[in-house]
Amino acid sequence: MKTTQKKVMIALPRLKGEYPEGGRGLAWRQRLNDHRTNGSTNRTPNGFTLIEALFAAMLIGLVVAALAVASGASTMVNGSGLDLSTAEFLIEEIREQTATIDFDTVVALDGTTYNPPKDLSGIDMSEFSAYSQQVTVQYVNPSNLGSVVTGPTDFVRITITITKNGRPISTASWIRAQL
Repeated sequence: MKTTQKKVMIALPRLKGEYPEGGRGLAWRQRLNDHRTNGSTNRTPNGFTLIEALFAAMLIGLVVAALAVASGASTMVNGSGLDLSTAEFLIEEIREQTATIDFDTVVALDGTTYNPPKDLSGIDMSEFSAYSQQVTVQYVNPSNLGSVVTGPTDFVRITITITKNGRPISTASWIRAQL
């Protein structure tokens, strides 16, 4: 038995002005070919495919994650900046205090740790209780202020180390002379 193939004609609606009167023309054949290759004549090039939508969602997710990391890093930097500013303030309090007291009292401050820190009047600053002021006083050679000596001289180097919860934040040194 011999099989024969039937040709199926698809009837597509005619659009106004699609082809000149009296003939199906080239536009009809183009629509028929589009229908056979695309599977639908309603497909438009204006939409997104699923892959494109997933790719866009992935990019947005990466951007949001990057912004979250940057925000966290910024917060940490701001916190470190606040600690450093507070430490410098506490150093200046001791510097002002040592400028207003006599030389022998300055020498006696060696090895002192203030927790909570003290202001220049010697009053506790309890709002900074996480911070400590550590004072070191060393005699220095009058002809070479960078050289530490054991005996008493008319010059001392005062070193202040500020710590927060035991972690060093800042250190500063200066020379004080006996006048």
